Amino acid sequence: MHCYENTVSYLSYGFILTGLVHLVLHRKAQSSYGRHMVPSCPVRKVPARPAWFLQEMPALLIPLLLMFLMQESSAVGKHLLLKTFCLHYFQRTFVYALLTRGQPLPLSVMMAAALFCSINGFLQAHYLLHCTHLEDEWLSGYSCKIGLLMFYTGMAINIHSDHILRNLRKPNEVVYKIPAGGLFEYVSGANYLGEIVEWFGYAVATWSLPTLSFAVFSLCFIGPRAHYHHRFYQEKFKEYPKSRKALIPFLF
Repeated sequence: MHCYENTVSYLSYGFILTGLVHLVLHRKAQSSYGRHMVPSCPVRKVPARPAWFLQEMPALLIPLLLMFLMQESSAVGKHLLLKTFCLHYFQRTFVYALLTRGQPLPLSVMMAAALFCSINGFLQAHYLLHCTHLEDEWLSGYSCKIGLLMFYTGMAINIHSDHILRNLRKPNEVVYKIPAGGLFEYVSGANYLGEIVEWFGYAVATWSLPTLSFAVFSLCFIGPRAHYHHRFYQEKFKEYPKSRKALIPFLF
């Protein structure tokens, strides 16, 4: 399959620009879902489990479809795609989505997330399968090793943090409690920190514009959400640990 270089560039720069715009527009308030849902806002909602399943699924299915349809591609591209990007979204689709106890999501939020996952799934898979020119020695290079170490470390943090959050609640319970354990001892957004580390590790491992653009987009989107979660905890719980930061241990 031909590499659509212009499309890859436009989408990559578009992700960076969209992330920066989101960062500016959401300085005073966060997207209305989860704990930041506006109670009086009359919107159509989707139960949490099917919502997360449906919105995450395209980022897994599209890369798998492109891999199935491709005629020629480097083993490096296949290996990297299967071990990183698809692994994350398999976990999000078939583990996180089916175990979550979160609140229903607005239909508009779910549709926007599904659209992004579709576009990003195509961008990352198409680039890795048809646009990269990585030598076999690349796998033993420092960039790949460091990047994959960051990715799997971030993924472990993300999964462990989600486990802690999920078990704060009893079934059918809709209350907020102070998370403890793991990196929650240092930051309020441990799950977000894990995912940000994942995608910057992915960008280091591939050393490409499309992967970097996704990492920047993730930082701009969920970084501020960690800040607002931190503020939420501080306002709701007087006993909230004062030494705990929002996203980066000991710093911010």
